[in-house]
Amino acid sequence: MGTDLYPLEPSAEEMRAMIDQAAERVVEHISSLPSQPASYTQDGRTVASALVEGLPEQGEPLGGLLDLLFDNAVPASFNSAGPGYLAYIPGGGVFPSAVADLIANAVNRYVGVWVAAPALVQLETNVVRWFCDIVEYPPGAGGILTSGGSMANFTAVVAARRERLPEDFRSGTIYTSDQTHHSVRKAAVLAGFPESNVREIATNDGCELSLDALRQCVTEDREAGLEPFLVVASGGTTNTGAVDDLEGVADIADEEGLWLHLDAAYGGFFMLTERGRTALRGIKRADSIALDPHKGLFLPYGTGALLVRDSEALRRAHSTFADYMPAMQHDADFVDYCDVSPELSRDFRGLRAWLPIKLFGIDAFRVNLDEKLDLARWATERLREIPDVEILAEPRLSLTAFRLAPAGRSDDDLNELNRGLLARINARQNVYLTGTSLHGRFALRICVLSFRTHRDRMEQCLADIRDSVADSRAGPRQA
Repeated sequence: MGTDLYPLEPSAEEMRAMIDQAAERVVEHISSLPSQPASYTQDGRTVASALVEGLPEQGEPLGGLLDLLFDNAVPASFNSAGPGYLAYIPGGGVFPSAVADLIANAVNRYVGVWVAAPALVQLETNVVRWFCDIVEYPPGAGGILTSGGSMANFTAVVAARRERLPEDFRSGTIYTSDQTHHSVRKAAVLAGFPESNVREIATNDGCELSLDALRQCVTEDREAGLEPFLVVASGGTTNTGAVDDLEGVADIADEEGLWLHLDAAYGGFFMLTERGRTALRGIKRADSIALDPHKGLFLPYGTGALLVRDSEALRRAHSTFADYMPAMQHDADFVDYCDVSPELSRDFRGLRAWLPIKLFGIDAFRVNLDEKLDLARWATERLREIPDVEILAEPRLSLTAFRLAPAGRSDDDLNELNRGLLARINARQNVYLTGTSLHGRFALRICVLSFRTHRDRMEQCLADIRDSVADSRAGPRQA
């Protein structure tokens, strides 16, 4: 590999050979995704311990390293790229994004400062503008691509703090629901707030934030001399896919002078569909919105976004100066991403969104999202046909939650019964589901959000649920 003098510089022939070897394994892996187990059955500690090694002094052939990755390391994981992954909020991984990452990493251009790569920065700016159009933000809106929803939420909390509070901000209070993603609480702590400043507002039977409780809490905090400044609504919760009353929350935010942030990491891109626009009515009134293209646009993990209605708010929150930095852009048509985000050094993540959208067109994503809405509703109707199955969360988007609830059983017994049911379903290895707790009731979740998940896999899912329910009625789960 390379030469004795320049060992880190493979020749053109060697580069082609490396790409060909890797491509062969990647294509083989992706082609086999539908037949791969939905999760791993090995002991994770044993697998990980076997891979512990010291710093290698000498190199090894690529073929052996690819064998280690694809034969040992990759199989010991949730098959989150496969059609049976219905757990948590599935990620995507459309193949052109992998090609985009290869190009971006190979050309290795720096996009944190506009002058360093103006054309490439523009491609990423186009992506951000497209996202703004999808959520119906006006001209003057903008944003950044992030590593995911957690970083988007953190950046939003910092921007809101800088916009709404004085330099001594420790009396500022933040309002979330008891269904809001935990990254919001973490973001508040990382942004310097005492954890006690985060108010967790109760939700109604539909797991939506209670507007009356929000109003009352804001009023009480003001009377106590605190400074309410930020309310975080949900555009598709992780637990149930619930969407808060966005118009109602926006009205309160306007009345109280609160920054309204919307965590729509899961649900935001359903705005591409008619049903999604109905569910997310009021989204454009938010001051900021967190999105995860690695969810709703099926891109690879590590692709999030934060949008703000006033793009200058990000600049006011993050702009700093150093003698060694070039002059920053003040033209509204261009942007230095280091000036509007926490990051200076960063990858060119915009290409992994730009290439598939340009290649397929946005309508292909819209069609896929509509299919996921259909599949979630189809699954919910089939679940109703199973005796003693109770739907705990109707699908607002593409997520439903349910449990087995035969009459005469205590809540503790039902929780244990459903934990066993979840284990039985997952043991079949055709699909992978996860559970959660909804107001003390253990629930099983089905989240349909993979571009590889279609009717055939959902039929398999329901068959596994029916069979597992029958087994649960027969007696204790066998080890």
